[in-house]
Amino acid sequence: MARQNARTASTADQQGEASVSKSAVTRSRILDAAARVLSENGYAGLRLTDVAAAADLQAPAIYYYFPSREDLIEEVMWSGIADMRVHVTSVLDDLPDGTPALDRLLIAAEAHLRHELEISDYTTASIRNAGQVPQSIRRRQILEEERYGEIWRRLVNDVAREGLLRPELDLYIGQMLILGALNWAVEWWNPRRGSVEAVVANAQSIIRHGLVVHPS
Repeated sequence: MARQNARTASTADQQGEASVSKSAVTRSRILDAAARVLSENGYAGLRLTDVAAAADLQAPAIYYYFPSREDLIEEVMWSGIADMRVHVTSVLDDLPDGTPALDRLLIAAEAHLRHELEISDYTTASIRNAGQVPQSIRRRQILEEERYGEIWRRLVNDVAREGLLRPELDLYIGQMLILGALNWAVEWWNPRRGSVEAVVANAQSIIRHGLVVHPS
């Protein structure tokens, strides 16, 4: 499935504006190509020649925009989580006032899955390579993960405040298990094994029946 990454879309939206330079468009092409190659080949397998080929450039041109291979990868890794946070926040902000806490949690799970599986190579690359890249590359990504995790902390806490969370569950552990399961989908999901809709429905069912108190 062809993906229009957040940065490509942002640049495309501005194509008619004189303020958008050829340099900015090229930089976005390099980042999009790097995200795709990193998501498919991993940190150790990312070669700048492959990124250049995917971006339809000569490899030395990349150094005009990024001082090193590590700087390019760092930007992709940070963008993957930052774009995810913006996407999920936007989806939640668009919900009507008074949307029940459980519905907000289930909708956030769908937004997360669709972003990593359908929308963004950046997010796929960031999740898949979080344990592979050096900590020096991960620093900015980790800060962004903490900001994103705060969204999920509030979502789970809101469900608990409405008296819906199973009393034996730890809020933090529950939050981390949800995020871990959602993130792991990038490793095993294949369209031949089921649609994204099926993945979303199963994830929502697990959350609904695993976290929520049901009348006996």
